[in-house]
Amino acid sequence: MWEPFHYFLGRWQGTGSGSPGISTVQRTYSLVLNDYFIEIKNRAVFEPQEKNPDGEIHEELGILSFDKSREAYILREFHVEGIVNQYVLVSRDPMVFETENIENFYPDWQARTTYKILDENNFRETFDLAGPGKPWACFITLDLRRVPEK
Repeated sequence: MWEPFHYFLGRWQGTGSGSPGISTVQRTYSLVLNDYFIEIKNRAVFEPQEKNPDGEIHEELGILSFDKSREAYILREFHVEGIVNQYVLVSRDPMVFETENIENFYPDWQARTTYKILDENNFRETFDLAGPGKPWACFITLDLRRVPEK
């Protein structure tokens, strides 16, 4: 069931850039609860910038599941701001998740996350947003590299 996601299991670190600024990122992907789910923990520390002179720490918790009745992978992300994104996997190469629902955000917005595997130890994640009737626009891009096991 988790074969498409085995690549991601483990610890990652990297950098991000986009609308919220420049960030350093730490992330883990772990099988949990008898391997029925993949837990994703993410922490990004954004550098101070003109529109946010104190910088920012963004944390999120993701849970990836497989919905047997739909035969679909579902990703739920819980963000420190109280926003909850529920995505469905719409493509495997590249891996693309699009929202089915967003809680506690502007009405009728959509989000999309794309994972592009660059090599055995590096991937790029692009997070796009689209307002009502608007095209997708990149909000942030992350470049992550695998942290070797000790």
